[in-house]
Amino acid sequence: MLQTPVTAETPASWLVQHAPDLPVQFFAPGALQARLQTFLTGFPGLVTFAVKANPSPHVMAQLAAQGLAGFDVASPDEIALVRATAPGLAMHYNNPVRSAAEIRAGIAGGVVSWSVDEQGELDKLTSAGLPMGTEIAVRFRLPVAGATYNFGSKFGAEPEAAVALLGRVVAAGMVPALTFHVGTQCTDPTAWDRYIRTAAEIARAAGVTIGRLNVGGGFPAGRDGAPVDLTPFFAAIDSAADAFDHRPVLICEPGRGLVADAFCFAVRVKSLRAGRCYLEDGIYGGLSEFPSMGAPAFAALAPDGSLRHGADLPRVVFGPTCDSLDRLPGETPLPADLTEGDWLIFRSTGAYLNGVTTRFNGYGERREVTVRAL
Repeated sequence: MLQTPVTAETPASWLVQHAPDLPVQFFAPGALQARLQTFLTGFPGLVTFAVKANPSPHVMAQLAAQGLAGFDVASPDEIALVRATAPGLAMHYNNPVRSAAEIRAGIAGGVVSWSVDEQGELDKLTSAGLPMGTEIAVRFRLPVAGATYNFGSKFGAEPEAAVALLGRVVAAGMVPALTFHVGTQCTDPTAWDRYIRTAAEIARAAGVTIGRLNVGGGFPAGRDGAPVDLTPFFAAIDSAADAFDHRPVLICEPGRGLVADAFCFAVRVKSLRAGRCYLEDGIYGGLSEFPSMGAPAFAALAPDGSLRHGADLPRVVFGPTCDSLDRLPGETPLPADLTEGDWLIFRSTGAYLNGVTTRFNGYGERREVTVRAL
């Protein structure tokens, strides 16, 4: 990714001035700061950031400088990135499946909290020489609705198994905690309510007082550039935590919900044919989430900076590679007056664009530009 050390007023003004040959990811630090403040002032506990959502050093450095409590990491590379970018902040290793080498890297990197969802994973940690008194959070799962896709299909113990596992964490001389993840882009606050109340039941059944409860991520981002009001989510979490006999310290680890709306992504139209549109980036690049999440809102911009306002004309949209799978699902309504050389500016693209983009077929290069407003 090519860094552009300038600040423009808006994406449109920069595109008109520079007419770049590559897709452009636009970043508004002010929008990121505002969203972080929403979490810091609204969430009733500690706010951390899931590195996987946007492993950009300047994003991580800004979050660290503006009050973030720590980072959720899932690999040795992410541990090294945090240590290089924000060495003073805590790291929570909440990917519950790790190799012996990954555990050693976490211990060496100073991870302060780990998660497990099965006895074998707990045995790996204790046999690796994890310091006594380290926090280990038991990760559990529930069949809740409201998310775009369910993280419980991959990780998490059933509640009954979590009860037994929590007791074994205590028996191993570790500090017990609980954690869960409601699933990505969850729009239903009651999902957190149900999980938290179940966490209280797990702790009570195990006869264990937990010091901390990590409520994960899953907080929704706006799909049109406008942030979602998280007040009902924070209120549901705060109220549900009173179900514990001894209320734990709450932790959240937003990814998408924290960074997505601070970015937009401009992709040029490469070619137009009857019923088809070919873009200069696609699902192997910055549009990788579109098949699973759907395309966010977008604007069509002419090279002179004016907006296209033609009537919607459904077209099949392909990326630039030779792979026929490189297309957006279904048909996308594009302005009838769209022409080759125009730009599509997709909103809310700050999550999972950095880190997921490939260089398949030689594509995937992009610029990053800082702007004052998106």
